[in-house]
Formats: sequence, structure tokens, C-alpha cells
Amino acid sequence: MDVRIIPRPLSGTVTPPPSKSMAHRLIIAAALAKGTSTIHNVALSQDIEATLRCMEALGGRWERPAADTLRVTGIGGGSRQFETLPRFDCGESGSTLRFLIPIALAVAGGGVFTGRGRLMERPQKPYFDLFDEKGISYTLESGVLTVRGRLTPGEFRLPGNVSSQFFTGLLYALPLLDGPSAIVSTTALESADYITMTREAMRTAGVSVTAGWAPPRFQVSPSAYQAFDGAVEADWSQAGFWYAAQGIGSPLTIAGMNRSSVQGDREILVYGELLRGEGLRGGVTVPVLGPAGETAAPPPERPGWSTPCVGSVSLDIARCPDLAPPLAAWGALLNGSLYLKNAARLRIKESDRLATITAALKALGAEVYEEPDRLTIVGRPSLPGGTVNSANDHRIAMMAAIAATGCTGPVTILGAECVRKSYPDFWEVYESLGGEIHVL
Repeated sequence: MDVRIIPRPLSGTVTPPPSKSMAHRLIIAAALAKGTSTIHNVALSQDIEATLRCMEALGGRWERPAADTLRVTGIGGGSRQFETLPRFDCGESGSTLRFLIPIALAVAGGGVFTGRGRLMERPQKPYFDLFDEKGISYTLESGVLTVRGRLTPGEFRLPGNVSSQFFTGLLYALPLLDGPSAIVSTTALESADYITMTREAMRTAGVSVTAGWAPPRFQVSPSAYQAFDGAVEADWSQAGFWYAAQGIGSPLTIAGMNRSSVQGDREILVYGELLRGEGLRGGVTVPVLGPAGETAAPPPERPGWSTPCVGSVSLDIARCPDLAPPLAAWGALLNGSLYLKNAARLRIKESDRLATITAALKALGAEVYEEPDRLTIVGRPSLPGGTVNSANDHRIAMMAAIAATGCTGPVTILGAECVRKSYPDFWEVYESLGGEIHVL
């Protein structure tokens, strides 16, 4: 599906969808538990459907007693017997794939994993290195990953600068084993907030993980997952798009957000202060930073702007890489320059996001410079518009839609249906806020 947006500001109140990251985690905890759990406020995006499908392959069952509610009946524990290795269709969900690999080893002695898009090209080396050490066999041929073996208790060492998803997969699997285990990060841990989300979901199901942080180390004892009644809070990564629209000039009210959330993408609140030129965090002045982190004096006001000049702002997105697309849209229409640094992991998402963010914003007339691990964006008062290839990446399509609110000409987005991966009703919500969309 291709759409054309006629630019105009958005207005009204918007409640972002439930957190996809937390929904994955609660569904897995429920599917591993004994008994039936109820999870409220769940949106069935394509990624969540992939996790449900994979937990079914292990014997879990689910139903929808209401439109936003799941009732999940779990498998009630660890190792089970399967006549053949179960097959897991992970769709395009990186979380599903990486979470399920160690779970499948603990429960079924392995599995056969497939996916679509770029999913099976995304790196699994941290697992493969562990498998070599632990004597677990694996093959990756023609986009099909087969793993075979049983996890045994012990110490598992992982790099913390690739993806927290590897830690989460092991954290879910290790309580199913018959002895204590530990996960040790061999580098600085870049996505600790996502691991905190995992521990919170596990705790909801009665499983505790002891954490130490110097160096990062997680102790896991044999435990039984228990059925629970829980709810998924709103998604800060999706809220980031509406905060960006607000920053660009749309009078939006963003409702339903938990400001005490453990989601790392809650950082959009702090980053938004800097991009608005407020420079305040809890009453403490935060300096505006240049590309190398040095304090930078704001440049003079530029003609044609109705917003304050914020100078050069440098934002570290190592902890919150999913905020890069909305921040980039905001930066393209910023009265100043934006540097997004420590962003190399964006190259292994649904698309090479450093490249696709650059291509999409340049197609709209923005000034963007791409480097191996960062982007530099020089803001303009408005963009002329143009045609954006979404690259089948949901966050690129949504970024282009938000940038369109600051364009003077129409914006065409190719492959706009890709938003179904994480935000199935994004276009309906966009229209409800006054956006004008034509399906081509």
C-alpha cells in the first residue's frame, strides 16, 4: 500500500498503543507458567502474533476474551518431549527469534527457526559463540536456523554491546533448568532498561533474578513460572513519534503514559526538553552539547523560524535506539543541528536504519549526513516533501508521516502497510488527529 499525505499539523489527544516490548515478555512468561494467565491492554501487531505463534509451537494456548485481552494457558514448566523439533515462524520479529532460541533449547531440545525480510540475516553470533562452548549444534542455511541440544546450568558470558535480546532469551530459559546459573556481560551493558523490563515481567510471574552491575551479572535459580493477571502499559517508543510531531508544531496532547515506566524510551521526555531549547532536567541546567560532547554556544537566530534556536544538540541513543526515527524527523525541522551518536546498532534493524533514515529524510529535502555510527541533521524551517521508500521498515514509514507535518508539499510513502508490524492502526490514528491521507 502506498499513501500520499497532504501536509498539515495534527491536533487532539492521542493515546499510544500498548508496549510491544512488554507484551512480548508477559506473553512468554504466561506461556511458560502453570495455569492460565490474563493479560490486559494487548495490541495484536504482527510481531506479537509471531510470539503467540511460537509459544503455541511449544504447547502454549491463547484466546481473546475481549478485543484488548489475552488469556494464555501455559505449558507449566521446563523440558518436554517432542517427536520432531518444533518449528518457529518468527515473521520479522527480532525479539521473538532471540527470545525463543534458548527457550526452545530448554523446553524442546532445540527448534527450527524461520523468518521474513532481513530477520534471518540479523546477527546471532553471541548465541553461536555460547553454543560452541556448550556443545549445542546449530546450522543456518538458506534463511533457516536449526539448533539442537539441551541447555545445562552454569555460567553464560555474553557481550552487552550487541543486543539485550540475547540476555532476555537466556533469562527466560535458565529458571527452567535444574540448577543455578549466571549470565555475565563481558562489555558495558548498553540496553539495561530492556533487561529491567524482562526482570519485571518475570517477577510478575513469580520468578526473581538477582542482578549485580559491576560488572553486570545476573543470578538465576531454578523456579516455576506462575499464572498471573497483568496489564501492558503504553509504549514509549511509539509515543516518541507523537512527541516529535508535537515538537515540530502540532498541538497534540499525549495521554496514557506512565512517567515512572522502566522503558528506556521514556528518555524522549528529557531529549524533548533539549530539542525545545529548555535545557532543564529537574531544575538542573543541562548544557547544549556539540558533536564531541563539548558545550556549544547557540548560534544566532536564523530568519524564517518561529521557534527558539537550540544550537547544536548531541544525543546518545545507545540505550534507546528506537527513538532515532522520531528524533531524526524532529531534527530535520529543528532550529539548530542534531547529532545522534552511538547508533551503530541501527544498521541491524528491520532495515539499515542509519541509511534508510538518511535516504527518507533527504527524499523530503532534509540536510542529513550519515557516518558509520551516527547521523548529523541540520534543521530547516520546512521541507518541500517528496516520495519516501519505507524499505519495509515500520519506523521509517512513521517517521516520514511525522516529518510530513512540517512539509510544504505532498509526501508519498511507499510500502506504508509495514506499520502493521508494531502499530496496526497508525494510519487510522493519524487521520483521527486531522491528517489527510490518500491511498494510491
